[in-house]
Amino acid sequence: MTVSEMFSEFLGNLTIANSETISTRYGELTAALNKQFRDTESKEANTLQVGSFGRKTGINGISDLDMLYIMPKTKWDDYNKAGGQLKLLQDAKDAILVRYPNTKVCVDRLVVTVTYTDFHVEVQPVFEQEDKSFKYPDTKNGGEWKITKPREEMDAISELDNVKNANLRRLCKMARAWKNKHGVAMGGLLVDTLAYNFLSSTTSYDSKSFLYCDELSRDFFKYVSELPNQDEYAAPGSRQRVKVKKRFQRKAKKAYDLCLRAIDAEGQLSVNNKWKAVYGRPFPAAVTMKTDARLSERWDNTEEFIEDKFPIDIRAYLKLDCEVKQNGFRKFFLSDMLSRRIPLRSNKKLHFWVTEISVEPPYELYWKVLNRGSEAERRNCIRGQIVRDGGSMDKNENTNFLGDHVVECYCVKDGVVVAKDRIHVPIDPDESDYD
Repeated sequence: MTVSEMFSEFLGNLTIANSETISTRYGELTAALNKQFRDTESKEANTLQVGSFGRKTGINGISDLDMLYIMPKTKWDDYNKAGGQLKLLQDAKDAILVRYPNTKVCVDRLVVTVTYTDFHVEVQPVFEQEDKSFKYPDTKNGGEWKITKPREEMDAISELDNVKNANLRRLCKMARAWKNKHGVAMGGLLVDTLAYNFLSSTTSYDSKSFLYCDELSRDFFKYVSELPNQDEYAAPGSRQRVKVKKRFQRKAKKAYDLCLRAIDAEGQLSVNNKWKAVYGRPFPAAVTMKTDARLSERWDNTEEFIEDKFPIDIRAYLKLDCEVKQNGFRKFFLSDMLSRRIPLRSNKKLHFWVTEISVEPPYELYWKVLNRGSEAERRNCIRGQIVRDGGSMDKNENTNFLGDHVVECYCVKDGVVVAKDRIHVPIDPDESDYD
């Protein structure tokens, strides 16, 4: 496959599969609110789809959706009083419950959250201002009104995308695939802001096509990896504050190095797998000849993929650590061993555990342990099954044989993977790979 073919198929794989369902839910929520506040049942009037779905930068698996409901101006005096912000959210909640009596609907600080099977919608009732901005309710500290300008953000993304030959939205989507693959705790607006700032800083991709998506990837990750640490950015158009949840530069540098390897492998059979190391499963696999059935029977491919069980929409962080120990020997942290070039031999005990997690309970944790390499295949011990955590937030393993091992942990909230981390356990640090 050519670069153009690979990335064209990759972007196609990122298309939101349930966009029709999402649009239907938006329409039903709009009808419920129109019925309450205007005594009509229009599914289109007085609403604005915002967030990454509204900016058209979201990808398949999107779970965190946003919607503004534009209140009648005649209702302003009803809610512009002490406790009015909370009353507005409660009235919106009650209206939605009439439509969805068996759905989880709750009032948060700024929005009404409606939780469906594999995504949730944050509904924000707002009052439109003369400059097309919106006042929205904030219930903290007794309540106040704040300003949001999503139209300016959507317009800015659309305008630059047109100038950059549709490369902005492509880059936003590819960056989302990267953060989902590598567990980068980054909100959608921050992804779009970084992509916007990068393409605003260069003219190199004003007229480039899919053929240059490899170089676009490389240059973007280099740009992001070299950004100074800061706590927030200004969103395109609105200039609203976009907070940084967790430093991302180190993982961007890792992605940049992976892009260099993938570009060097152009024309080789391994090129697809090298791009998969950057972007994950949505990137197309290489087209290979069918193997001899007798060869495929040597070992069972038991690996499972979290994408087949839950949508992936990383927006929080999870951190793993690993302790290595053996009877009669002192304990080491795996990261220390690798940094000191101490090879990990067989017959060691490994203790993995979650050291950090930013997800509010309740949630579920799942583990995956994958063995790779010729020895794992010879022993027919690939493993790779995804199993639920028993409640201790840790996992014990043994290095029974030489080979390459990967341990991953996933945090599932409301049916969606929202955080993940992985530890690569190599037989020899010199042979470790970034995947």
